[in-house]
Amino acid sequence: MAFCGHATIALGAVLAMRLGDACYALQLNAARISVKGRRDGALLQAALRLFTLHGGDLDPRIPPAIANAGIDHPVLALRSRERLAAMHYQLEVGRALMAAEGIGTIDLIHAETPRLIHSRNAFAIGGVLEDPATGAAAAALGGYLRNIGWPHAGAIEIVQGDDMGMRSRLHVGITPERGASVRVSGCAHVMG
Repeated sequence: MAFCGHATIALGAVLAMRLGDACYALQLNAARISVKGRRDGALLQAALRLFTLHGGDLDPRIPPAIANAGIDHPVLALRSRERLAAMHYQLEVGRALMAAEGIGTIDLIHAETPRLIHSRNAFAIGGVLEDPATGAAAAALGGYLRNIGWPHAGAIEIVQGDDMGMRSRLHVGITPERGASVRVSGCAHVMG
């Protein structure tokens, strides 16, 4: 097959989303080419629209990011606990966004202190507005906070499910080694 510019542009976008902004060397059947990919914040803008948030609602100490612990969990840190408590979105719109982006949950958080984090995990892909205790998102958040140099002092406590009446408390032990695993434990509300 001959060179296809549309496919190369799409490949650059996928590589940037998965591996980060860079110039990627490619070997085609008849030539070597390179494609430069960079993320432009489209997912961030879509997530802000989904939750009716604005840039001013975000806590600049914890930049928006996609954290991963087996599946992607976009993280949106909010300046105020009240704004987090007011989380709302349309389930079907959220499900479509999550399916298109391969997202497990969208982790909206508020850092009350460096070690106490309030969290709401939108889980439209699972058919519910939010998950009251998400170990994978907690692990992803712990790794992300370590990687940005957050002053966690070796652990964070995540209060999740509080605003839906199903309070759970997750403990995330964080080692200083970048890329190392984290340990999640805690108490969850029994559903049923």
